[in-house]
Amino acid sequence: QVQLVESGGGLVQDGGSLRLSCAASGRTFSSYAMGWFRQAPGKEREFVAALNWRGTSTYYADSVKGRFTISRDNAKNTVYLQMNSLKPEDTAVYYCAARNNQVPNSRSDDYAYWGQGTQVTVSS
Repeated sequence: QVQLVESGGGLVQDGGSLRLSCAASGRTFSSYAMGWFRQAPGKEREFVAALNWRGTSTYYADSVKGRFTISRDNAKNTVYLQMNSLKPEDTAVYYCAARNNQVPNSRSDDYAYWGQGTQVTVSS
């Protein structure tokens, strides 16, 4: 069982930066692939980024590639999402998710554990 708690969301201007954190509980955190997803009002949840259990392989949605960076610190049981050059269309609730598998993917159905979400709002 893994419990996830996101933090770091907020209001930022167009072109600004934020770093989201996701703190995980559970002794086996390092064996899980981790992902970030987001959901904007009136839209379906979409994949943002994911990485494998060691943090050596990362995957990004085309819409955030080159602007966002996912990373993890297994010693701190934490995964991060550094978001630069933010745009108004990045406005959404951002969710951290854990997959009971060492290999990540972009399918939300494959992630068994989810945080409560943190709001990111980018003003124009």
